[in-house]
Amino acid sequence: MAITCFIRYQIDPFQRAAFDEYARSWGRIIPRCGGHLVGYFLPHEGTNDIAWGLITFDNLAAYETYRARLRSDAEALDNFRFAQTKRFILREQRTFTEGVEGTLGIAPVRATGV
Repeated sequence: MAITCFIRYQIDPFQRAAFDEYARSWGRIIPRCGGHLVGYFLPHEGTNDIAWGLITFDNLAAYETYRARLRSDAEALDNFRFAQTKRFILREQRTFTEGVEGTLGIAPVRATGV
């Protein structure tokens, strides 16, 4: 059963560009270390200090293997240090979810005659 790690970040809204740089780096690192990166998301409208990252794994064991790879990946370690130095992440929460079959990746229905 696939699981998705749903990461909720409380960020410093005045350092949005730093979080953007941090997230873009994960775009290279996560796939290399074995995670399926669904994406990172910055606030656009409404609450300005909450961002998200979603990463999918085949199972919890695959996640643990991924975490071990992160700890030995030079670019991942640099990215963690970047976040610690700049202090743009104020809080981070991880929740593991499983997708509900039949609800993922469904394209919108196009109305005819519109």
